Amino acid sequence: MNIQKSFADASKENVGSLYLVATPIGNLEDMTFRAIRTLKEVQLIAAEDTRQTRKLLTHFEIGTRIVSYHEHNKQASGPELIRLLLEGQSIALVSDAGLPAISDPGADLVKDAIENGISVIPIPGANAALSALIISGLPTDRFLFAGFPPRERKSLMKWLLDMQAQKGTLLFYESPHRINKTLDALQECLGDRQIACIRELTKRHEEAVRGRISECIAWFEEHPPLGEFCVVVEGSEGEGASELPAADIWWSEFDLAAHVAHYEEQFDRKEAIKKVALDRGLPKREVYNEVNR
Repeated sequence: MNIQKSFADASKENVGSLYLVATPIGNLEDMTFRAIRTLKEVQLIAAEDTRQTRKLLTHFEIGTRIVSYHEHNKQASGPELIRLLLEGQSIALVSDAGLPAISDPGADLVKDAIENGISVIPIPGANAALSALIISGLPTDRFLFAGFPPRERKSLMKWLLDMQAQKGTLLFYESPHRINKTLDALQECLGDRQIACIRELTKRHEEAVRGRISECIAWFEEHPPLGEFCVVVEGSEGEGASELPAADIWWSEFDLAAHVAHYEEQFDRKEAIKKVALDRGLPKREVYNEVNR
């Protein structure tokens, strides 16, 4: 068991505190007064990308020493940062943008700090996923943040099927060059649900594309996607969701052609396509076009 009293613990002699400092996700005006003060007061700033963070520090006239801490050096940098904390130095951890320790190696540093009795103190601020959620128009009372989807199609399909029965709204990040394939997989696995694809949050070209997955697919066919996306998808209780529980998805390893071929062992091709469309929550025409290319 670990009990932390953040500000009482922070006054302990000879032990520093680890501050998780949120930074802007685009608009520099989203930097908080507390974040600026904390970055000025700590002895060290550990940054995911020192070049990006130096621009931020220069803008706010912060002269604190900065070191690198990221996925590729965390095995060496993590223990050194813990040593400095135990020696009494306070350290601020920042990511490229938004809250640190979300889908980045900062979570490992937090775990190590807690195991060593070091206070971990959040300095709240901008967050892309929650910002996207609250403007999506989808339910906000229950949601699941899932980070970045797998790149390989087989892994992506399994990842989506594992979330098919989630009743809460789904949130994840995606890059512009993969968004089209991910939307296709979403419709195939989850049905034609309501969705919001939100890009360039807080920046000049901020944009939210809302509608059915099929509508968003059509939109991006006409308007090439640009910028990093946060995708918000309605949960399994939504009207566009497939009603089939994830545990019953016997066809999860099939592509559309294999799925149709399975039914053709018992039915004619027209009926097979109809059944596949029903299983996957897709229009019959879409299944027909895909398997008759």
